[in-house]
Amino acid sequence: MLMSSSERIPLMKRSIFWLVILIMIAGATYIYEKDLFSNGLEAITVSTNGKKLPIYRVNTDKPMVALSFDAAWGNEDTQKILDILKKYKINVTFFMTGGWVESYPDDVKAIKASGHDLGNHSEHHKHMPQLSNSSICDELNSVTEKVEKLTNTKMCLFRPPYGDYNNALIEQAKNCGYYTIQWDVDSLDWKNYGVEPIVNTVLNHKSLKNGSIILMHNGAKYTAQALPKVIEGLQEKGFQIVPISKLIYKDNYHMEPDGSQVKD
Repeated sequence: MLMSSSERIPLMKRSIFWLVILIMIAGATYIYEKDLFSNGLEAITVSTNGKKLPIYRVNTDKPMVALSFDAAWGNEDTQKILDILKKYKINVTFFMTGGWVESYPDDVKAIKASGHDLGNHSEHHKHMPQLSNSSICDELNSVTEKVEKLTNTKMCLFRPPYGDYNNALIEQAKNCGYYTIQWDVDSLDWKNYGVEPIVNTVLNHKSLKNGSIILMHNGAKYTAQALPKVIEGLQEKGFQIVPISKLIYKDNYHMEPDGSQVKD
């Protein structure tokens, strides 16, 4: 049945009305999504550019990696670790808390005498971004004074407890004369899974490359047992193992957003 002219006109008006509504909705959605994308990109850019980063790894063509040990608890295997390192003729970095330094002064001296880096791991192993600037300085200076008294060594490397940091912490550490150091290869030795898991985690880590910094713990249960295989495996891959002080750039560098230290 055909519509009359009087019936078609209202239908056309309704169609035009809904078409206009759909166009308006589509336009509003486009503007919203455009603004959302722009604002999100701006937020990411500000966050990336404004955040101070510690050194996770070093951008280098040289086949070098650094082994590091956090010393915050336990001491049963420290001498074993030192003996293994001596056997393979390599030097590493030990990051020590003030409590550990105070409890094991002879081991601090032995680490220094063996030619290894002495690094600051804070006095009380707190979440330091939660501290005031003055408290941050106290946490760093206390360890520095103890180590300097024992070894006549002025430390310049700092690893935040738990890997926890913010801009203020890195800035205060810098003011105190420290390079803030993280890691890009975690051995997971602290999980006490066993020797082979430690070895496999390090040697097959997706981030392992020239300039990597490897995290281990002198107080973990299986670290000393796994260490020879870790060293041999790294050397078989062609890496020279060095202390962090021999790996990082001391000046004329910048940090990439992924935590890589790049020479200018």
